[in-house]
Amino acid sequence: MRLRALLDTDALGLRLLGGEDELDRAVRGVMTTDLRDPSRYLSGGELVLTGLAWRRDAADAEPFVRILVQAGVAALAAGEAELGDVPDDLVLACARHRLPLFAVHESVAFATITEHVVRQVSGERAGDLAAVVDRHRRMMTSGPAGGGPEVVLDLLGSDLDLRAWVLSPTGRLIAGPKVAGTALPAEGCAQLAAEHLAASRGGRRGPHRVILGSTTYSLFPIRSSGRSPQAARDVRETVLSDWLLAVEADAGDWAEERLDLLHGVTQLISVERDRRDAARTVRRRLAQEVLELVQTGAAPAEIAARLRVAAPVLLPGLGAAPHWQVVVARVDWQGDEIESGPVAQSLLEEILVDPLSTGPEPSDRIAVAHTGDEAIALVPLPAVSAEHDGSETGVLADALLASVREPLSAGLDDDGRVTLGVSAAVHSAEGLRGALEEARHARRVAAARTGRVCAAGHQELASHVLLLPFVPDDVRRAFTARLLDPLREYDRRHRAELIPTLEAFLECNGSWTRCASRLHLHVNTLRYRVGRIEQLTSRDLSRLEDKLDFFLALRMS
Repeated sequence: MRLRALLDTDALGLRLLGGEDELDRAVRGVMTTDLRDPSRYLSGGELVLTGLAWRRDAADAEPFVRILVQAGVAALAAGEAELGDVPDDLVLACARHRLPLFAVHESVAFATITEHVVRQVSGERAGDLAAVVDRHRRMMTSGPAGGGPEVVLDLLGSDLDLRAWVLSPTGRLIAGPKVAGTALPAEGCAQLAAEHLAASRGGRRGPHRVILGSTTYSLFPIRSSGRSPQAARDVRETVLSDWLLAVEADAGDWAEERLDLLHGVTQLISVERDRRDAARTVRRRLAQEVLELVQTGAAPAEIAARLRVAAPVLLPGLGAAPHWQVVVARVDWQGDEIESGPVAQSLLEEILVDPLSTGPEPSDRIAVAHTGDEAIALVPLPAVSAEHDGSETGVLADALLASVREPLSAGLDDDGRVTLGVSAAVHSAEGLRGALEEARHARRVAAARTGRVCAAGHQELASHVLLLPFVPDDVRRAFTARLLDPLREYDRRHRAELIPTLEAFLECNGSWTRCASRLHLHVNTLRYRVGRIEQLTSRDLSRLEDKLDFFLALRMS
């Protein structure tokens, strides 16, 4: 029950003296005490009733309130029978510690309040126990195998009036209530997933409490059945692949029985997750076989034969062989050695599902293998894509990145990175080897960028940015130092801003008037600065070759 409910019960004679913002706290019990230190008898969540016999002077209030707060009590109710009005020192101490304080009228016995609280709390616990028993009975007859996670969520709604959703680590909605008007917006799903991943990386035990707008959610991890949180050597091995259950409620107010119920629900849903993972075994094996053929230089006819076997499995019901794309992913962690290939494989299987799709089934059309620390996906495209040139169909790196950046960045914390590379679509086995190399090159381009989650597509490989990630570090340092160090040193000594001037000059394609306008300089001042740059570097900014050298030096610095 809530504190607010006590205040609304006129028969209890309670008057609020402080803590109006905390009235939504849950009351799990009641205790009457006049001990100066009652902490040994407190377990948290109690309404503490006191006649103030412990108080000898004003200095006693602060330590008494501090003890109650440290014990996690819900509120304090002080009787007016002994001292009349509740002392100001107690009111101020409760305000400092944000502990709700009630005054109990002298005409109301503590036994009346105790009886009311015990009756209400016991009734709630009895309801929870009945729901647990009913849940077990109904699960035995219907079970998740008969309808997936939705069956479990429907029972939560009907038994306990709880709305809940199953989400992937990227924020994709896997299952939710069937009742109209209960959908979670995509932005909310992504935020909940991000909060869950951040809490998991921070080592906090679930459920995790999250407030979006004015709504409170409790997030429960859904782990593979039979796998305890300690089964993985490191949380980073599973944090990017575990599902979560988002419940629209504050689980911090719940009794143990109700928490046990929700943990049982997560175990039931994990059965569906295990079924999905088992179904992926065939697709993973197909991807591994094709990848080995491609990497060992097998004949195109042999690769084509394996693709013909894979197509009906990945795109059932389609008569024509699809086009294919290759997506390469890598997860890198700092510090301890972690086998990141399987982590990248599970993550890529989830990332490549359309974020707007629901349910576990759309992932059945993706085959992902892993080799070393790399995960490689074969993504089939329906044959209708043959009418296009492949540039606007299939997987697009920018869209892929936008759909997963927010939650994954939270899960990676400050010691991990995910980089993705996407190839163009190919229509034959002959093109698959080139697509694999293209995706790998694109991933390296993404890895050269800043950020926790980066992706690059094949379109970017026709640019100079393709070359920069592959320049050895010592060559990069020597090249940039030779061109830019004289300018940096001059700027340091004279505050001449030659480096910013050079950047603006190149961005304006050498236009004196546009560059001067951008820098808010007179053209003569700009000409002086450019002349100084040329003098210090022995270069000529009217020559294309020297402009290109400066441009690359700035990009690599």
